[in-house]
Amino acid sequence: MGCSYTGKDFSRSFRTVRKNTIQVAQDIPEAQYGYRVTPDTRSVAETLAHVAAQTRWHHRLHGIDRKTFMGFEDFGKYMQEVTAYAASLTTKPLILKSLEEDGAEFAAFLDGLTDAQLAETVGFPPPIDPPQKTRFELLLGAKEHEMHHRAQLMVVQRLLGIVPHLTRERQARQAGASAAAPARA
Repeated sequence: MGCSYTGKDFSRSFRTVRKNTIQVAQDIPEAQYGYRVTPDTRSVAETLAHVAAQTRWHHRLHGIDRKTFMGFEDFGKYMQEVTAYAASLTTKPLILKSLEEDGAEFAAFLDGLTDAQLAETVGFPPPIDPPQKTRFELLLGAKEHEMHHRAQLMVVQRLLGIVPHLTRERQARQAGASAAAPARA
C-alpha cells in the first residue's frame, strides 16, 4: 500500500502553518515588533517579514520559472528579490497583509501541483550534495523553514510575557476535559 502526499494535502498543511504564524504575528503588539532576543538576531518584525517573503522564491523557482536546475546565480537573484521585499515590510499591518496574501497565493500554487510535478527533480551545481532533490522535498523545506521561525517567535512571546495561542488552546482543552471528568469519591 503506497502513500501519496498530494498538492492538495500540501496546501492544507501549509495553510495551517501560515494560520498559526499569522496568529503569532497578531498576538505580539506592534510596540514589541522591534524586540530582539540579542543584538545580533532579527527583530520580531524582521523575522516575520523574512517568513512572509520566503514563499516568494519557492513559488518563483517551482511555479513561475519552473526551473529544473538552480545555480548559485539563480539562488542569489532569488535571495536578493526576497531580501528587498522583506525590507519593504516595515509595519505590523504590512507584515500581516503579506503573511495573509502571499500565504494564500503560495497555498493556491501548492494546491494545483500534480503528483508528477511534485516528483520532478531540480539539480544543483557542485559542491551541493545531493546534486538534485525533488520539488516535493524543496517545497517541504519552505514549510519547515516557517515552522522553525515560528518556534523562535513563540519563545519570544514567552520572553515578552505572552502565552502563545497554541498553548492557550491546549490549556483550554485540558481545563474543559477536567471540568467534564466525573468527580472521584
